[in-house]
Amino acid sequence: MICAPVAAVSGVLDEPHLNIIPRTEAEIARIQAVTEPTTDFSAAARFEEKSAGAATVRARLDADAFSQSSANISFEDELTFKVGNGFFRKLWVSSPSSTLASDGLGPLYNARSCQRCHLKDGRGHTPENASDSAVSLFLRVSIPGGYDDNIADIEDYIATLPDPTYGEQLQDFAVQGHPAEYRLEVTYAEETVTLAGGETVSLRRPTYRAADLGYGPLHPDAMLSPRVAPQMIGLGLLEAIPAPDILANTDPDDEDDDGISGRANIVWSVEFDLPMLGRFGLKAGAPTVRHQSAAAFSGDIGISSPLFPNGAGECTVAQVDCLAGPHGDGDARVTEVDDQGLDLVTFYSRNLGVPARRDVDDPRVLHGKELFYQTGCISCHQPSFVTHRLEDRPEQSFQLIWPYSDLLLHDMGEGLADHRPEARATGTEWRTPPLWGVGLTEQVSGHTYFLHDGRARSLLEAILWHGGEAQSMRDAVVEMPKADRDDLITFLESL
Repeated sequence: MICAPVAAVSGVLDEPHLNIIPRTEAEIARIQAVTEPTTDFSAAARFEEKSAGAATVRARLDADAFSQSSANISFEDELTFKVGNGFFRKLWVSSPSSTLASDGLGPLYNARSCQRCHLKDGRGHTPENASDSAVSLFLRVSIPGGYDDNIADIEDYIATLPDPTYGEQLQDFAVQGHPAEYRLEVTYAEETVTLAGGETVSLRRPTYRAADLGYGPLHPDAMLSPRVAPQMIGLGLLEAIPAPDILANTDPDDEDDDGISGRANIVWSVEFDLPMLGRFGLKAGAPTVRHQSAAAFSGDIGISSPLFPNGAGECTVAQVDCLAGPHGDGDARVTEVDDQGLDLVTFYSRNLGVPARRDVDDPRVLHGKELFYQTGCISCHQPSFVTHRLEDRPEQSFQLIWPYSDLLLHDMGEGLADHRPEARATGTEWRTPPLWGVGLTEQVSGHTYFLHDGRARSLLEAILWHGGEAQSMRDAVVEMPKADRDDLITFLESL
């Protein structure tokens, strides 16, 4: 793809979250050579089994495969990781409470802990039926903004505003004495796709409804977007990829005429008060792991932090009792989770290890890899990067990693559209999700639900939902002989 300007903003390449040691010219040349996509599929590439470089962990055979610390973490930092895990798993309680270090839940919330959504640090699941929990799936909400709501420093920013009654996220739980905001209803319509050779696959098209609204109607222009909790592995390594290396793959005007128009999401950092490259979230709406963690504390659990200090979490001015209720801030912590607690959760999230690849030299895996490359899937699912050399994060410093993502936004077509913008992301654009660990989803999470809302029940279904920029790749998979499709899936399951 062609390197193109992303946005006419000052500081867009700034990476204030990293203490970077600049690369030498010799290192730049080595990195370019080692990350060049292979054309030899007779054997696995050198170091390919180590998806996260020296941070790669062994591929456990149980549900804890995503819950290991980076393999290269120090003995001292292992303790920090475990304490951070404690914060990640902590069940928050409502205020006032005698457990002052754990109070401040809600008043409105989606879950009582990070772990409740990211069970075993893996993917959330969609409800199986009307009585099943939707705890790891929720609806984001916003309304269109006006000209005055734009961020002048970000080109092509699409202004949105919170729903005046329900904020930016619908919460389906509330502490005692407060009504929940809604109850999520999901229904599916099955659609049949016929593949070459006569095989058929049924896709389920979801319809979402915010039922039993607790505070009156949504705004008439409310835009709803379903989001299922993603897996947590490798986040610190994604955060350490040099922004210029990500931006080098942008081609918003498709100047190379390959049908792929990757764009960077540029978002406002509340942590550093400047525009930064978005890396995290399903539309790349958060620039750092710390920002993403603090936003989840606020939106998902109703816990305030130094970055999002509202003790009422997502409560709006229309929710008077929610704002007036007791909160857990104002004590020695100042906010309900203080800097130390937020740092511990951030450290834990950065250092969840990526499991090693399996069966990298299996002939079917190699053939599936060849199909993945030749079909053009790597146009978005970029195989590898080398992270920054860092002064103070040895676990993420100068690692050859294989996330199979460019971290850019791509138009995925009407089939997957939520029609809800986020910063520069349009209603049809999504960030390319990293594929590392995807083959362990069932082992860790007990299901094989994929995509931003978990509608796909298998990797093949996920591929068949691809449209827009990925339409030709999707069609090529449809036309493949069944044996080739099976090998392609076998390759993905090895990641």
